Amino acid sequence: MDATATVTPFSTLIRTASHEQHTEAETSTFMSDLLGGRLGVDAYTRYTEQLWFVYRALEEGAEALRNDPVAGPFIQTELMRSTELERDLAHLRGESWREGLEPLPATAAYAARVTECARTWPAGYIAHHYTRYLGDLSGGQIIRGKAERTWGFERKGDGVRFYVFEEITNPAAFKRGYRELLDAVNADDLEKQRIVEECKRAFALNTAVFRELGEAFPLSA
Repeated sequence: MDATATVTPFSTLIRTASHEQHTEAETSTFMSDLLGGRLGVDAYTRYTEQLWFVYRALEEGAEALRNDPVAGPFIQTELMRSTELERDLAHLRGESWREGLEPLPATAAYAARVTECARTWPAGYIAHHYTRYLGDLSGGQIIRGKAERTWGFERKGDGVRFYVFEEITNPAAFKRGYRELLDAVNADDLEKQRIVEECKRAFALNTAVFRELGEAFPLSA
């Protein structure tokens, strides 16, 4: 057995092991163009639509996992994003925002994997929970600031509410607590390694969504 697997905190292990995939997702052409202000609000809207499909899968799956010994501790109401996403989409698309809303193929695959883990593998669900929500609390704040400046949304208002965690007054302390949950996760070393691999898969699924968004919104030469 690898001695570091038992010595290194799991929160550190999962972060370092998935660093390459995380960087690839963050530096995708689409996200670079979006954050660089080179795309219009329609691209931001399409991205927000895709997030809704993923978070609906995450949060519909959460209800059944509240009492699960492995995933249960991670199900925290203050993280839930679906309501905020729907408010943003009503602002971006109008009150009939659901009409004609379709996931990209990569988004459908991503949401399906989240749903599958929620139903059949609670430890795997944690990997998706971690990659999404901790990312929202961290890098998501950069996206919010850029969106406010680029497209004129009201600060922390409609259009960017997805990135505003009103019930989390101290994000740094919350993230510390979340990492402590990861360190205490009810799983043996083999299962922890499987969670790490699923975390990498989650980032790859996210990157595939960015790739398809990039194809839908190519910058003109």
